[in-house]
Amino acid sequence: MVIIALDVGERRIGVAVSDPSGTLATPHGIIERRSRSQDFATIAELVRRLGAQRVIVGLPISLDGTIGPQARRVMRYAQALARALSVPIEMVDERYSTALAQALLSEAGRRTRAQLDAAAAAVILQEYLDHRT
Repeated sequence: MVIIALDVGERRIGVAVSDPSGTLATPHGIIERRSRSQDFATIAELVRRLGAQRVIVGLPISLDGTIGPQARRVMRYAQALARALSVPIEMVDERYSTALAQALLSEAGRRTRAQLDAAAAAVILQEYLDHRT
């Protein structure tokens, strides 16, 4: 089952994709945000092209576990996206994804913002894949 993960930011959306077995997450790239309708059309096309059966959206919960303004924005975005897609959407806690992605990219000697956004999406997706039952 191919799964796409999204790390929704203010300017970009990091994208990661699982392998067909649903075991390994790989950074796929970014979507430059324009408008919701354009974002949703791009995501829908990606879902169609990759044959994805589920979309995971990282929820930026505060470190203390509360839902702050950014998390509320992402929740509204994901709810609207769910109405635009034909596959299920699931939100997952992404509290440490960017920090982990930064550490991984730092070790690899790479750190562009686009790479970081895609790597954060891959961290979110890998966590999901590793912990789903």
